[in-house]
Amino acid sequence: MKKTIFTGAGVAIVTPMFADGSINYDELGRLIDFQIENGTDAIIICGTTGESATMTEEEHVACIKYAVEKTAGRVPVIAGTGSNDTAFAVKLSKDAEALGADALLLVSPYYNKASQQGLIIHYTTIANAVNIPIILYNVPSRTGVNILPETLKELAKVENIVAVKEASGNISQIARVAALCGDDLTIYSGNDDQIVPIMALGGKGVISVLSNVMPAETHEIAALCLDNKFPEAQAKMNKVLEFANSNGLFCDVNPIPVKEALNIMGFKAGECRLPLTKMSDDKIAKLTAKMNELGLVGKVK
Repeated sequence: MKKTIFTGAGVAIVTPMFADGSINYDELGRLIDFQIENGTDAIIICGTTGESATMTEEEHVACIKYAVEKTAGRVPVIAGTGSNDTAFAVKLSKDAEALGADALLLVSPYYNKASQQGLIIHYTTIANAVNIPIILYNVPSRTGVNILPETLKELAKVENIVAVKEASGNISQIARVAALCGDDLTIYSGNDDQIVPIMALGGKGVISVLSNVMPAETHEIAALCLDNKFPEAQAKMNKVLEFANSNGLFCDVNPIPVKEALNIMGFKAGECRLPLTKMSDDKIAKLTAKMNELGLVGKVK
């Protein structure tokens, strides 16, 4: 059985930015502290929610370095170092390891539309270049490629490929991954509204957008699942379900709504970089109304 990087709720943390688009490291530090103080089990830096797609290489490295130093061993730091360019993913992964990241999150190559054999070679090449654990990230809605269960079974044979973040949305597929891979591959939910069903299949937690604004609640839902208290976990999930789906934090392209939500809470998350744009006024009004119901408006001073 491979060692699990974390159990529970890891946050796919946003990257706060100033009005000119530069990174607000002080606010990133404030968010990291807020997360850890409220029970978050891991910090995932430079993921999709962190706008890694529009970061320069220098920014990517700087954010990972900052997160490692700010977290200071309190929880694991998992660095997003995936790319559709295998050579660049190798370089970034080596950099993250050298900076002290505890693990890597590697999104499947996007746009190129690699074959399943191409995925195996891509991921194995990266894994062989580093010594720290790797979480694969399957999100076909963004990448255009689905990592099939049989492919994950093959990749699970690689010693430091230890987990998958499953955001395919296909529960039947995830059940097959669990059946084929067993203890050789930890499964994390990549969708907040599927935490309970995926953990009921044996998943060990979630890499969460919701945790940005509700870290304690997301941690508690995952903790209940880990204790096999699934009815209680689902009851808590039901209270935030509308906020965690297309009626709330996914009413626009992620991470547009979650950055707006953090601003509404009182953080200085700023706006997203182009080509992502600010939400329309009517969507902001609906998001604010949902947050008001949950007592989140102006929660942070």
